[in-house]
Amino acid sequence: MFDPISLLVGAGLVGVGWAAGRFGRRPARNGRPEPAICGCGHDLALHDRTEGSCHAEIVRKNAVGLREWVTCGCRRYTGPTPLEEFFTPPVLPPNDR
Repeated sequence: MFDPISLLVGAGLVGVGWAAGRFGRRPARNGRPEPAICGCGHDLALHDRTEGSCHAEIVRKNAVGLREWVTCGCRRYTGPTPLEEFFTPPVLPPNDR
């Protein structure tokens, strides 16, 4: 009724597949692209598009040795240029008044 060789071959294939899935290399699970990072280490979303200044806050030690929050000293976004700036000009706000 049951062929023991076929059962052993099937069990071996299942075991090899399980081991390959468990211990093999896996690709990254998140399909999202990495954010555009500036030289200061912050994302493009934290930089003002018109002025170029960074709105992020960083922690530094003051003269007493305590930690304090200060604004990032980055004055201009130096990361990769977003694709929308290559293909379309900024639409809003209109500047031709």
